[in-house]
Amino acid sequence: MNDYNAPSNLLNDKVILITGAGDGIGAQSAKTYAAHGATCILLGRTVAKLEAVYDDIVAAKGAEPAIVPLDIKGATPSHYQQMTQTIIDQFGRLDGVLHNASILGHLSAFKDIDAQEWQDVMQINLNGMVYMTQALLPALLKSDSASVIFTTSSVGRKGRAFWGTYAVSKFATEGVMQTLADEYQNKSIRFNCINPGATRTNMRAQAFPAETPETLKTPEDIMPTYLYLMGNDSADVNGESLDCQPK
Repeated sequence: MNDYNAPSNLLNDKVILITGAGDGIGAQSAKTYAAHGATCILLGRTVAKLEAVYDDIVAAKGAEPAIVPLDIKGATPSHYQQMTQTIIDQFGRLDGVLHNASILGHLSAFKDIDAQEWQDVMQINLNGMVYMTQALLPALLKSDSASVIFTTSSVGRKGRAFWGTYAVSKFATEGVMQTLADEYQNKSIRFNCINPGATRTNMRAQAFPAETPETLKTPEDIMPTYLYLMGNDSADVNGESLDCQPK
């Protein structure tokens, strides 16, 4: 769907939470969603980065965003429940979630995976995402049409040597999405995955340090698919895993 041409008012009056909103794809998604009418809730670990995205949105005449400084690594289910109550109190509902926050860990042979790093990657890429989604469901059910987007990867569909920790977290993400899509198929929430593909981000540079960044798509280049899945034009799409850069 990267040839999708979104109308400028696609997300008017929608309230959308973006995790990992401080930089990379998360920051670009927040700015793009705001440019199409959404009120964005920016969740991330680093306040200064969130404030910079906030300033960009306001400068572009977007709706004033909200900032939620939260470290998913240390957050508990009760943190997410409190956050959800605040969202309901402030906005009345939640129309969309982009689960964008992830960490890579180190690429290593499976036998050499560090136990603590395994725990950290699973906590951020999987556990935190699950606990947050559980907590947010009551707010999402208050929307007439809510969209939840999980971030996947090609290594979450076919395992790749040395990518064990990250790959397993993304296989699990696909499983979470499919389970929820099936459970809620007759409700007002839809659940899908998005695979950004090779994109010019810090995580990509960490995984492929010898790669020339200029050969890659920028986060802005892949936004049409992010807009399509978040807006009502994809109201009938549920349980799918879309590629921003199909091979």
